[in-house]
Amino acid sequence: MKETIFQHRSIRKYKPDPVSPEVLKQILEAGTRASTTGNMQVYSMVVTTDQSIRQKLWEAHFKQNMVLEAPVHITFCADFNRFTKWCTYREAEPGYDNFLSFFTAAIDALLVSENVALAAEEYGLGICYLGTVTYMAKRFSEILQLPRLVVPVAAMVIGMPAEDPGLTDRLPLDAVVHNEVYHDYSPADIDKFYRDKENLPASKKFVEENKKKTLAQVFTDIRYTAKDNRFFSREFLELIKDKGFMNNEG
Repeated sequence: MKETIFQHRSIRKYKPDPVSPEVLKQILEAGTRASTTGNMQVYSMVVTTDQSIRQKLWEAHFKQNMVLEAPVHITFCADFNRFTKWCTYREAEPGYDNFLSFFTAAIDALLVSENVALAAEEYGLGICYLGTVTYMAKRFSEILQLPRLVVPVAAMVIGMPAEDPGLTDRLPLDAVVHNEVYHDYSPADIDKFYRDKENLPASKKFVEENKKKTLAQVFTDIRYTAKDNRFFSREFLELIKDKGFMNNEG
């Protein structure tokens, strides 16, 4: 497992080989062993292998071809639907129609997704997280027929790799670890922690191709703009409300 963690890489090209039902079951079982809040397991995994449904998911994922190439697509959902029904059917009064409950369930779903990723890689399979699901949450909800109190928060494709990319760069450990309490970053810290990333040939090429002065400008002006972030944030909040997670009064 240690080797798997340190060799993780995102795979974006896949062979057509199917994932056997036995292996897929083991991977999903590994997901269920993740830590969850109060052992409530307020998440669901929607496993999609049907080509016609994956075609719809591909379109919602901004037509990223890995969604069609990989034989398995999993959508991880914050899900208080099942737990709420259990409470109701057992003469208990549920109170999980609020934002805190959504956030709790989203944490559960993301913890499960990491277990699934690690298990898949243990079997020699490739995985790639797809953040598109939060941008297009309403469409994913429609495609997957998600009911009230169920919101998609992450997606992943799984399959046999058809490429062997290098490891993705990471910030040094000192950049993300704070001892005892949070220590804010000085300009010198930022220079130190981002120097290697900014000096990578790929980063410099990225800046040049996008006609920007700095790598940070590529992120703010091209990849993740304020305009897009605010638009998709409104869309996501509206879906969370529509799914019944915004009763925060009294």
